[in-house]
Amino acid sequence: MANEVVLLDALASMFGMRARVALAEKGIEYEYREEDLMNKGELLLKMNPVHKKIPVLIHNGKPVCESLIIVQYIDEVWKDKAPLLPSDPYQRAQARFWADYVDKKVYDAGRRIWTTKGGEELEAAKKDFIESLKVLEGVLGNEPYFGGKTFGFVDIAFVTFSTWFLAYETCGNFSIEVECPKLIEWVKRCMEKESVSKSLPDPHKICDFVATWRKKHGVGVGRLSAYMSTVTLDRFECVCFWGLLSF
Repeated sequence: MANEVVLLDALASMFGMRARVALAEKGIEYEYREEDLMNKGELLLKMNPVHKKIPVLIHNGKPVCESLIIVQYIDEVWKDKAPLLPSDPYQRAQARFWADYVDKKVYDAGRRIWTTKGGEELEAAKKDFIESLKVLEGVLGNEPYFGGKTFGFVDIAFVTFSTWFLAYETCGNFSIEVECPKLIEWVKRCMEKESVSKSLPDPHKICDFVATWRKKHGVGVGRLSAYMSTVTLDRFECVCFWGLLSF
């Protein structure tokens, strides 16, 4: 099968990052196309007419949408390289369950941390976020990866959120390392893999994006002001919040 692969994505999207990591883990060459989500391109609208969101993987002209589905597709098509999902059906089901947990629990609580103005709503978001991380820390246990001895599906589903940890901590004034030290050890372990470290953006760029979004929407920048001058803002000012954080 020919490998004409295009990824429609946005730099700060933790969901798009999943596809980047999976492709890198498999050693697949692809064309990366950054989408301006305030002015969605014709190709994106054609390839994902239902949701009109990134990421979209285009393989030989055929689109695959939704990040976890994309990662599973990559694993199935390039099955001879670095398997991402377990071979055992029950273990595969468990991996899918925990990846879905990340989307339903971690994403939602994290989003509330950086989009709220503060007060009780922020405290509730922090509580939910930390609780969700502690659950995942328990699932990880003493293993090096969520897939046991090998880097796999759940690791890909979750590690991309680590690029947002600094923004969550800065907005919420808390430390993930204090709350969940084993998870931070796991993040560092994952970052030792080239497929991860070269696929994820600098967390300071994410902070910069968040600060820009909060300022634009009147939420307040607060402690994020320290990051406002770290990178050029232009590429982030064109990013639409709801379009960016798609699944």
